[in-house]
Amino acid sequence: MIWIKIFPANILESADFIRLLNVAGKKLCAVKIDDEIFVVQSKCPHAGADLSQGFCKEKKLICPYHRYEYDLRTGRGAEGQNNYIETYPVEVRTDGVYVGIKEKWTFLKNLFRIE
Repeated sequence: MIWIKIFPANILESADFIRLLNVAGKKLCAVKIDDEIFVVQSKCPHAGADLSQGFCKEKKLICPYHRYEYDLRTGRGAEGQNNYIETYPVEVRTDGVYVGIKEKWTFLKNLFRIE
């Protein structure tokens, strides 16, 4: 896993937000709510809406198209939706906020034990 800085440390002092990010060739959605930052995929699996255009309610990200909702902690959709969004690990460090992205070749490295 590689860790990429997405925000400076003082971002935690800002107001809550939802933002679209481009990180390592991926479009991600960053959400700051109640002094926590979550990073999830940016595309709704239901109809492809940009989740960064949605809104947040009780640590659930609400899709702007059809109001599908996803738990920011687990990525699970609401009961009956039968879908989920990918979540990414976030670390707050002294110099900023980082998101963890799986390396594309991790599977092959593990398969062949490449160091």
